[in-house]
Amino acid sequence: MSLKFPKNFYWGSATSAHQVEGGNHNDWSEWEKANAERLAKEAKEKWEPWQQEKFPEMFKPENYISGRSCDHYHLYKQDFDIAKSLGQNAHHFSIEWSRMEPEEGKFDEKEIEHYRQVISALQARGIEPFVTLWHWTNPLWIRDIGGWENKKTIEYFLRYAKKILESCGGLIKYWTPLNEPSTYIGLSYIKGTQPPAVKNIFCANRVFRHLMIAYRETYKLIHSFRKDALVGVSHYTTYRIPVGKYPWNNLLIKFLDYITSGRFIKRIKNSIDFLGIQYYRPEFVKLKLGGQWAWILDKPDIAPQDTLANDLGWGISPEGIHRVLTRLKKYNKPIYITECGLADARDVNRGEFIKEHLFWLAKAMKEGADVRGFFYWSLLDNFEFVEVRGFWPRFGLVEIDYKNLERKIRPSAWEYAKICKENRLGTD
Repeated sequence: MSLKFPKNFYWGSATSAHQVEGGNHNDWSEWEKANAERLAKEAKEKWEPWQQEKFPEMFKPENYISGRSCDHYHLYKQDFDIAKSLGQNAHHFSIEWSRMEPEEGKFDEKEIEHYRQVISALQARGIEPFVTLWHWTNPLWIRDIGGWENKKTIEYFLRYAKKILESCGGLIKYWTPLNEPSTYIGLSYIKGTQPPAVKNIFCANRVFRHLMIAYRETYKLIHSFRKDALVGVSHYTTYRIPVGKYPWNNLLIKFLDYITSGRFIKRIKNSIDFLGIQYYRPEFVKLKLGGQWAWILDKPDIAPQDTLANDLGWGISPEGIHRVLTRLKKYNKPIYITECGLADARDVNRGEFIKEHLFWLAKAMKEGADVRGFFYWSLLDNFEFVEVRGFWPRFGLVEIDYKNLERKIRPSAWEYAKICKENRLGTD
């Protein structure tokens, strides 16, 4: 069976500046240095015995410091050559605000030119750039005024966006001003497990309001510079499954779907040209006694090591991407899968993971979902900074040797490349 995709479908992969560039100096890099020893010690309690055995680097403080990472900042041309060889015609990446404006009001023209060259390098290879302006990291001077808790950050972000538009705006058609704002708020201001580690519901709501204003104003700003620009947001989605046949679990799922997705999209629905969807896994949900709720992230019957499909212990549900896309059809917007990937150091399951997700994606398209592109996360192994996992989870189509920065294309990357080049899944 062969599933053919539309003629102008975008096939690509994604990265973010802080996770691959190396040498960044921002609120995250400083937090990493201050917390690396603690994170290394806590790994014993956080991860399962089979994960600890397989990835002993999690006990080393340097695992939690981004440092030079993949040095993509200097090796981007080589990396884009790889993406081109893999048949990719689009790439989703971010610009690092702290490089652009390391001091308040002082823009670095050298760094602006660097990002112009990055964009031009993609276009020279026939790869469409999808540009994110903010992927969670902030300049230190923004951190020092309270980050997104401070309403002034909206004004400063718009100034930064305007500078990029004036410098590079004519080269870029596809924009995502913000990456996963709901995830950022949940982890940084409710769970408090990553910068700025505030853990305060009132601060979380304030940050939510400010990010929503910043998004809507940036949307208008981009369109004032380029009328044909397409602006959307990369948004984390999941397929939540109730544990047990209890009605309150279904009610809890509806509440969580609204808090993490519905409320967010409702606030910006008139300022969206497309929906960028980031899908990785299902979340198994049950309400515990005492009014506490929990997300169960792995299936109860899943086995360790040899049969587990994800090194992070996540459950896998390719059908879930179909459920998510079906749910989002009501917004009548074009959809791009801006992230979807697997932590799989041995590269045993990645190829099948991609194919199965694309099968269910194609099914959703046949049923009316207007999906126009798919970006695998990630092009490269990188510094995984959700709650600061560091370097041991390996998501890349390309394996990175962090000692010598050697790039090695994984077998699964060639499986994905065949789909990209032929614009279809399967054979006739």
